[in-house]
Amino acid sequence: MKIETGKGTISLAVLLGVWSVSALTSLPGLAVSPILDKLKEIFPHASDFDIQMLTSLPSLLIIPFVLLAGHLTTRVPYYRLLAWGLWLFLLSGVLYFFCNAMWQLIAVSALLGVGSGIIIPLSASLVSRFFVGDYRTRQFGYTSAIANITLVLATALAGYLAGVQWRLPFIVYLLPIVSILFVPFMSAADRNPLVDTAAQRRSPIAGAKLTRLLPYMIYYLLITYLTVVVSFNLPFLMGELKYDSDVSGVVISLFFLAIMAPGFVLSPILRLIKGGVEWVCMLLIAVGLLLIFAFSSLWLIALGCIVTGVGYGIAQPYLYDCVTKVSSAERVTLALALLMAMNYVAILICPFFVDYMQRIMHVASQSFAFGLNTVIAFVALLAMLPSFIMSRYRNRPVK
Repeated sequence: MKIETGKGTISLAVLLGVWSVSALTSLPGLAVSPILDKLKEIFPHASDFDIQMLTSLPSLLIIPFVLLAGHLTTRVPYYRLLAWGLWLFLLSGVLYFFCNAMWQLIAVSALLGVGSGIIIPLSASLVSRFFVGDYRTRQFGYTSAIANITLVLATALAGYLAGVQWRLPFIVYLLPIVSILFVPFMSAADRNPLVDTAAQRRSPIAGAKLTRLLPYMIYYLLITYLTVVVSFNLPFLMGELKYDSDVSGVVISLFFLAIMAPGFVLSPILRLIKGGVEWVCMLLIAVGLLLIFAFSSLWLIALGCIVTGVGYGIAQPYLYDCVTKVSSAERVTLALALLMAMNYVAILICPFFVDYMQRIMHVASQSFAFGLNTVIAFVALLAMLPSFIMSRYRNRPVK
């Protein structure tokens, strides 16, 4: 079976390889979450700082290694670097099963952060290596959707396995073995003239500077910060509103499913919006956060999560596609690395910034995070309004 790429065809094995690497990007830290409440019992001498290190260290290490991987692709053979990242990821998954002390879990989590940090920018640039034009846009949508559906399914699996035995959730970190099997197919196809990047190297947009990437980086940082409060703070808000934890879990699952869904129909959505995609996505995020903040009805909170998720689910793959268009083929992985690092920066700063603002404003309600981010989102909308109006004007048909 041959898959059209916009500049030739690739085999189904290559496509499955691209998809399998994309699926791994959502996994770091996932297996630890279901066992956090058990760690004090399993390791009675572990401190709260130890547990915080276990959960935050992978994200802390992902940021520098995302950037390092983006830089190394200009010096190290691409698929050799990808293989290194996959093997480190897989090694950490295996080592988790042999950890008998908290310091060992922390050390293996650090290794997981290194491996996943290498893989994350390479997963996005794989799409740009094989696809061009509308085919590339569609594939960015598909890979984003695959990463999010993997997150939903793996979270459910890890939660179930944690109830059986505390080590079993780490099984999800063995998934890189699938990608490793596909690496030879991708490497061979990338040497084929049909998927060579020479045409992209001759592109007039080659050698894009950081100044062209900076608006996308700032926007990605902002929307990730705005939406991550749903996964961080919604369980506490639902508890304050007297909803069961099972109900909270269902609503959060709807949020992740809403992020996933636009990826399958990204090209038609972008054609419908035409200009001003960033503004429309910010509007959806702002309205969704407002619904969560302003209402206590379960249905309106769920609707808010869905609307917020859809806005983010459109924006994320759209930004990946935009960055590939303003970057040369030689630098596209570095450009994507700079963009994707913003995701993890936002995840790290969100809880600290919300907590700081909550303390200085002396507000104890769990709805504060959603109110704060609603205000920030609407301020951003106003700031972006002139560029949105101009984009609509540019896309108006000429009579």
